[in-house]
Amino acid sequence: MILVTRLNGSPLWLNALLIETVEETPDTYITLVTGKRMIVLEKAAEVISLVKQYNQEIGVHNATIKVQQTEESP
Repeated sequence: MILVTRLNGSPLWLNALLIETVEETPDTYITLVTGKRMIVLEKAAEVISLVKQYNQEIGVHNATIKVQQTEESP
C-alpha cells in the first residue's frame, strides 16, 4: 500500500497493485483497474516513485525480470 493525500488533506492508503494510470492535468488523477478515479495532492512523479518503491519492497520487480528471462531463454 502507498500513502497519498486526498484534496481535503485526509490520508489515503492505496493498493498500488490496483493502479492502472496516473496523470497530471494539472491535478493528479489516479485511475484504478476497477475504473474508480481519484484526485490526490501528490504530483504524478511522486506517485509513480511510491509505486516503484512499493513494487521493489514486495519483490514484484524481481519476479517480473525472472519471468522475462525465462520467456527469452530457448
